[in-house]
Amino acid sequence: MHFLKTSILLLLMGSVLLLAPSSCKMSGGGDSITPNIPNTLVSSTLIGQFTTDQLRSRFTGTNVAFQLFIRYPISVYRVTYTTTNTDGKSITASGALMIPTVNAGTSVPMLSIQHGTITSDDGAPSNYQSGSEAYTFGSVFASQGYIIAAPDYIGYGASKDLPHTYEHRNGLATASLDMLRAARQVLTSQNANWDKRLMIAGYSEGGYATLALQKKIEEETGSEFNLVASSCGAGAYDKPAFMKQILNNTTSTDPSISRLYLWVLLTYDRIYNLNRPATYYFKEPYATRIAANGYTANLSGQSFNQVVTDSFKQAINNGTDTDFLKAVQDNDIHDWKPRTNTRLYHGDADDTVLFLNSQNAYDAMRARGATNVELIPLRGQNHATGILGYITGTYDFLSSLQ
Repeated sequence: MHFLKTSILLLLMGSVLLLAPSSCKMSGGGDSITPNIPNTLVSSTLIGQFTTDQLRSRFTGTNVAFQLFIRYPISVYRVTYTTTNTDGKSITASGALMIPTVNAGTSVPMLSIQHGTITSDDGAPSNYQSGSEAYTFGSVFASQGYIIAAPDYIGYGASKDLPHTYEHRNGLATASLDMLRAARQVLTSQNANWDKRLMIAGYSEGGYATLALQKKIEEETGSEFNLVASSCGAGAYDKPAFMKQILNNTTSTDPSISRLYLWVLLTYDRIYNLNRPATYYFKEPYATRIAANGYTANLSGQSFNQVVTDSFKQAINNGTDTDFLKAVQDNDIHDWKPRTNTRLYHGDADDTVLFLNSQNAYDAMRARGATNVELIPLRGQNHATGILGYITGTYDFLSSLQ
């Protein structure tokens, strides 16, 4: 039965993900929290309580087999909490928390799901809109018996008026970690049946955010969390190598892909206070378009290396643009030694986030003596089609720990 369910998940789970991508409040101030651990919770508002029949009714037609995965009713909350933005200022962020109603005496782990790239606030987990990762992937895993914590990240949900920290290591990891702290306070206040184990997972930007979160938990939080598993899919972990690859070689001319690279560059320019004119980085007419429209600018179906100036490429290749190189290096997370059981899934035909990111991370981690890291190449899969293998692999990986 487990094999059958996994096979059906492989065939159907991605179809929902690829389409998208009354309240009660509890104060965060009165919970009993271990001393010296940040108290981040601001509020928790019930979005809805969903029976198994209600959850199953979401999946009809070609997605009807999803009904096999519905096991428990779930309650979904919008959680707001304090975190620190990249400028050091305290802000209010948000995320979704999903709690399954499990059998008496049963305790379950918490799974933090870091979402992939979204370009609209509708995709933020705390908005819990149909088609979002939280509504589909998150809800199915919650009904399987996982407490789901799903951070919106800075720039969505409660912090939607702020720029998103796109592919910024510390911005993503900090917001995700503080969401976990807030989630823990909600679970404590409700006497939820959490077995204190933490698992983390994410694909694409979520894969990068997951590995960044893992690194932060392992290196900065001591014994605060019992992190037992990390499943990372198709993340841009080796930022220096990936950046040089896309600056010096022809990549996809799909405008939606080139804009992602543009978005990362503009984010680093802003966060690291480089504040350079668009003409430093980009040729005309693209510089004028980008100055006016940011990462949504029309790049006319060009490979990203055809949009940037020769002088910028040269400064990167010869190492003279030290400020930008330092910004990129600060976001590199491929070369360290994880303690947690870690799986890196990646399509070897990925033309959006190149496979070299996971291969280089795996090689560097193994060279440092990490024996608990496994690279799972998804043969022949690109960034979109690789989602299927990633979700199926994650399902099996986490199930093996139950």
